[in-house]
Amino acid sequence: MLSTRVIPCLLLREGGIVKTKRFRNPRYIGDPINVVKILNEKEVDELIFLDIDASPDRKEPDYELIKTITNECFMPFSYGGGIKTIEQAGKLFNLGVEKVIIGSSIIYSRNLISEIANQYGSQSVVATINIKRDLFNRARLYNPANRKSLNVDLCGFCELLVSAGAGEIFLNFVDRDGMRSGYDREIISLLSRIVSVPITVCGGAGCLEDMQIAVKEFGASAVAAGSLFVYHGKRDAVLVNYPDYSTLLELFK
Repeated sequence: MLSTRVIPCLLLREGGIVKTKRFRNPRYIGDPINVVKILNEKEVDELIFLDIDASPDRKEPDYELIKTITNECFMPFSYGGGIKTIEQAGKLFNLGVEKVIIGSSIIYSRNLISEIANQYGSQSVVATINIKRDLFNRARLYNPANRKSLNVDLCGFCELLVSAGAGEIFLNFVDRDGMRSGYDREIISLLSRIVSVPITVCGGAGCLEDMQIAVKEFGASAVAAGSLFVYHGKRDAVLVNYPDYSTLLELFK
């Protein structure tokens, strides 16, 4: 087991795996079961699945698809998308999901986080903060369900999520999604100093060194990526991949 979690983040849409750029223009990558089988062979420690249509379309999680993934997946995985009630979270846990990722539903209320944490433990619930910079380069909380940014105190919002029971924060950088320009180091540094739970960062990793810098220099606890693990080369040829353990051990030693 690696000391730093390096997690492929896979986006689900209409039963397939897709990849976006800046949360837009999803491109089909492949069947989720085929992708999972490849990552099984690569001995990946952990996966994240996010259904990008569930919340905007007000749909529940696709339980049948998740059940199929669970049956094929050799590693623990987290799931986010369309979770609005503790009953839905419980159903996902019963299917074998290790952690639920809560996003849009916690922007205006933290009750769901508290309910899940109280019943299943804080380690089982991850709170998502999607961050998008405005025209003046100010970091704003972004709601992908309605594509709107909100002017809130990000540090204060993180603290509210942790006090509500979130056992982990998932920072997702909207402007950097799929761009391979590196993570938003300023935001990682800011929030890692005030948040008492692990922070996983996603959105922008163009190389393994981006991940190393996010952890060693700016305080991220774990790193996630999409493009880095589903594309290869300058032309973004689809190739599901994952570095070998010796490379990662050297990177995070």
